[in-house]
Parts: sequence; structure tokens; C-alpha cells
Amino acid sequence: MSRFPSLALSMIVLTLFAGCATSPSSKFYTLSPVQIVEQRPSASPIAIAIDPVTVPELVDRSQIVMKLDANRVSIDEFARWADPLKSQIPRVLAADLAQIMPGAIVSTYPQRVGDNAYHVSVDVQTFDSSADGTVALAVLWSVRPPKRSEPFSGRSVVHEAVSGPGYDALVNAHSRALASVANDIAAATRRSMPAITSKD
Repeated sequence: MSRFPSLALSMIVLTLFAGCATSPSSKFYTLSPVQIVEQRPSASPIAIAIDPVTVPELVDRSQIVMKLDANRVSIDEFARWADPLKSQIPRVLAADLAQIMPGAIVSTYPQRVGDNAYHVSVDVQTFDSSADGTVALAVLWSVRPPKRSEPFSGRSVVHEAVSGPGYDALVNAHSRALASVANDIAAATRRSMPAITSKD
């Protein structure tokens, strides 16, 4: 009498294991700094500290979020960020800035810097991955020179075409967009330096 229930239970267990074995595995992606072709040296060695970065709640998750249209998104359970965007974005910006401004010592929060550091604030307003093959980045940023209360502020809006199929190309497009933001921040940092020099 107990043979058939036991057999049925065994089949259920085997089916569950088979389902697990054929489930797709998650892939993990990281943003990366872009190789800068032209580098402009800093007037003098400077310290730059990137403060905590804010990102939209929609993309503040491990899964990659695709924008399907104006009102719909897709959240892919099997395409994930290896680290939170709040951690990856400042690291990549720091690496990009270090390339753009050779001699600059760029660190990210939590950092220990002296009073002579330039503080960079970054508020990511848009971090879109669109199904039409583009990525969009909108960032409010500010550069606060040492010993000054008024920051140099700006807003960068960047659109990058995804150069191929798959998430690798999508992530690379986001990395290129961040490099454009780093260029804007570097330009503002350079503009702020004569103001400091003239007051000394």
C-alpha cells in the first residue's frame, strides 16, 4: 500500500531537482573606467574626495532594470550588478578622474582626507537602460574647493548608444556615460583652481 505514495514522492523530488538543474544561472556585471586618450595634467597635485552617491530607488537593487517604454520596466532576475550601484558609480568616477587629471589623488567615501581636498557630491537622477538600445544618465554634481563654502555645480545629461547585443554592451555604454560625467566634473575642478590660487 505504501509503495505507490513513496514512488510518487520520489518522482516529485526528482522533478524538483531536475527543475533546479535546468534553471538559468545569474550573471553578474560591473561598471568599469574608460581608457582616456587625452590627459590634461593638473596644475599641481590635488586631493579629490567623492562623497556618498545617491541613485534612483528604481535601480537601487541588484537586478538590472530595463526600461521598456515610458511606463513599463523589466527587472531581470538573472542579470545582476556584482556590487550596488551606490558603490560602483563612485569607484568608476574616481578611476576616470584619476586618468583625466594625472597627479590627482582621488578617493571615495568613506575616506579620510585633509582640509585641502576638493569634495565632489553626486546625485544620479536618471540611470536608464532602454530596450531601444540606448542608455541615459542624468547627474547633478558639485565640486566644493577647499576652504570655500560655495561649490561649483552642474548637471550632466548623457545618452550613449549600446554598441552590440547583450548586457555586456549595455554595461559598457553606462561606463562610457560615466566617463563623460567625470570629464564635466574634472572641468569644473580645474575652473575652481584659479579661484583658490587668487585668494592665496
